[in-house]
Amino acid sequence: MNDHSEAPVAPVGAFAPPYYAVVFTAVRTQHQHGYGETDARMEDLVKDVPGYLGMDHAQTPGGLGITVGYFRDEDALTRWRTDVEHRAAQERGRAEWYEHYTLHVAKVERSHAFTRAENAQSPTTG
Repeated sequence: MNDHSEAPVAPVGAFAPPYYAVVFTAVRTQHQHGYGETDARMEDLVKDVPGYLGMDHAQTPGGLGITVGYFRDEDALTRWRTDVEHRAAQERGRAEWYEHYTLHVAKVERSHAFTRAENAQSPTTG
């Protein structure tokens, strides 16, 4: 997906289960004309889906892209999966942008998070 270097680096927080995680892993082709614009549009569009909870992105040095989207329920998943613009982007992705991809949908049954306290005391030397 997009280069998110301007965004703060932090994962999407934990939610009260159950909810769904959609894991999309992909290797893209060399032909990426229009990808950035479509990706940005999809990120804006999914935010309007009732039950959308957030999204995490990662890219490996070898070129594997990983996106995990979080959704409250199956209705939210269905709304996103059947959205007309999203469907068109999927078709274009298969035709132009992806060498291969996998999609996994999982029901999250347990979730927790950790954030280091900003004011943590450092050991002092003395």
